[in-house]
Amino acid sequence: MINKLLKSISFIFHPLLMPLVGILLYFSKSPRYFPVQIIKAKLISLAILTIILPILIFYLLKTLGKAKSIYLSTTKERILPLALNCIIILIIIVRLFPSSEIIELYYFFVGVLISTLACLILVLLKFKTSIHMVAIAGVLMFAIALSIHFSININGSLAILTILAGAVATSRLHLKAHTYRELVIGFFIGFIPQLLMINYWL
Repeated sequence: MINKLLKSISFIFHPLLMPLVGILLYFSKSPRYFPVQIIKAKLISLAILTIILPILIFYLLKTLGKAKSIYLSTTKERILPLALNCIIILIIIVRLFPSSEIIELYYFFVGVLISTLACLILVLLKFKTSIHMVAIAGVLMFAIALSIHFSININGSLAILTILAGAVATSRLHLKAHTYRELVIGFFIGFIPQLLMINYWL
């Protein structure tokens, strides 16, 4: 039972979903007005680029024998998906959330790009960090920054994200997918770029 629960946590809070969580958090908490049509268009476009497209790429890589599972267990399996993900994030930055439109989301994705590049460099050095922790830590820091930026109380959301970060870490350890070191490094790789980016928009 516990094993199924922890495995479900890893699946439900997969890194592919975290950018969408960050954007949903922004649109739900921002005091700024955005037309519903704009929000829907942004969310649909983001879902296509960060969820559907990576899944299609994964199945292509699996067909070609370049990947075995969606968790990309080895450093070798991670190189191409991370490189392609960097390209996808660049497209998002340039086309979907340029700095001239929503500055907070522009720098959120710049932070995501830096984190992804850091993960790519590490796998090239044969070190496998936890991308699950990278993703959720990035969203957590972005949420903290939004709370300060808009002077809003979102302590409930921050508490939930913190609990989820702990649950994801526990899940990855229980499933023996990562070591403590890989989890801690993953957390800081996700957290620090978002912390640095707030200097440009906070």
